[in-house]
Amino acid sequence: MTKGYRQFCPVAKAAEVIAERWTPLIIRELLAGSHRFNDLRRGVPLMSPSLLSQRLKFLEDQGLIERRLDAGGDAGEYHLTRAGEELLPVIEALGTWGKRWVRREAASDDLDPGLLMWDIHRRLNIDRFPDRRSVLKFDLNDVPSKARNYWLVVDRGKVDICLKDPGFEVDLYIAVDLRTLTAVWLGDIPIDKATRGDAMVLHGPRNMIRHFKQGLKLSVFAAIEREAVE
Repeated sequence: MTKGYRQFCPVAKAAEVIAERWTPLIIRELLAGSHRFNDLRRGVPLMSPSLLSQRLKFLEDQGLIERRLDAGGDAGEYHLTRAGEELLPVIEALGTWGKRWVRREAASDDLDPGLLMWDIHRRLNIDRFPDRRSVLKFDLNDVPSKARNYWLVVDRGKVDICLKDPGFEVDLYIAVDLRTLTAVWLGDIPIDKATRGDAMVLHGPRNMIRHFKQGLKLSVFAAIEREAVE
């Protein structure tokens, strides 16, 4: 099989680098601030580690990313170069187009609790939370038990995501089904509307509920209006 498109067109040459399966999602994760290999894997959980390694090496060879040692000089981190950073409007345009024009409702297989919670944890506005440790427990009540509960711990200027009980007192319980939380995250259902009924139940002090609603920064594509089906 011939590799590449064998065309001089810049669109073809760019597609040879960034249009291969998984590659736009890797770039999306790097643009979102994931730099460590395991963090990148959280954003593309169905991609095998070996394939991710191959793609990262390819993007490095193409000059889109560079590998650096972390502050401790131990683990490697992946960072976009100037060429990679210039893909930001490309990825944003893809997401905007997808939100506006792809009309197919997400299938059950598209709803990934781990990916959703990973996205939520890195978009939480910690400035809206008290100047102390705050613990949020999510109960995704339609998800199998092994992937049902997540804890977000807001403390000392960062947010940690835990798959097991961290052992701290919970300040706010959020009970919601996966499809509803995904719809809230994507801006398809306002959070106030979701919490009026039983679709999304927030249990905790009023001030903590307020902190959560104000601190939950939605998807960067949440404000994009979907086009009506003709």
